[in-house]
Amino acid sequence: MSTVEASVHIDASPEQVWDVVMDPSRLAEWVTIHRRLRHADGGAPRVGYRMEQQVHLRGVSLDVHWKLVECVPNRRAVWEGRGPARSRARTEYVLIPERDGQATHFRYHNEFRAPLGPIGAIASRALVGGMPEREAHRTLQHLSELMNRPDRD
Repeated sequence: MSTVEASVHIDASPEQVWDVVMDPSRLAEWVTIHRRLRHADGGAPRVGYRMEQQVHLRGVSLDVHWKLVECVPNRRAVWEGRGPARSRARTEYVLIPERDGQATHFRYHNEFRAPLGPIGAIASRALVGGMPEREAHRTLQHLSELMNRPDRD
């Protein structure tokens, strides 16, 4: 299993950040490995909400099927994902209010389980290396820049 953690301070309220990060139609605006939204349930995010996303890593496009398993609006979301060959991911967003709710500390945590047990994990590390951590930091930088634009909505 590989784990990636990253965080960023954003000059926007947790509610404003939540509205962006939990809107599947806006993934392309901030997630660096996102390529296409194949499907997303309608309505507000809630436990059981599903979406299918295509991501791109090291020249390969992969489809990931996500399910929202924990959802505390404006505070915390946990997504569980299934990818090719029985790979699994778990992604957590934590939004912590700062400056009397006018800013947000956004924490991102991702766990990835490669298929094929220990052999798959070794192959995954050899192929991907430190890429997930670099992309997580780039993604959060994009999110911060997006949230700081005057036309962000």
